[in-house]
Amino acid sequence: MSGGLSQGASTWLVLVVTALAANLPFLNERLLGVIGLAGGVKSLAWRVLELAIFYALALGVGWLFERRLGQVAPQGWEFYAVTASLFLVLAFPGFTWRYLVKHRDRRGAPV
Repeated sequence: MSGGLSQGASTWLVLVVTALAANLPFLNERLLGVIGLAGGVKSLAWRVLELAIFYALALGVGWLFERRLGQVAPQGWEFYAVTASLFLVLAFPGFTWRYLVKHRDRRGAPV
């Protein structure tokens, strides 16, 4: 075996990257984590767009690992439906924290 990651390690790394990517839109107020928005507040529409972009990036990371292992397989629509659903499930903690948990400002008043 060469000095690269094993198949199992690659799988876990892709899952961790995917979980982080799914929650990133809900953990900050910057577009794609770097671009500040006028008004400083990101709407749900921007967050959904970010989810789609991060989903595509996560697929790309998975494809790169699969290609490196030499096992690229063609995928049908079912694969994308299942992985998009999994991505949304992985985004649930971030969504819950952003929209369902009551936050307080620095003075202790609810926001």
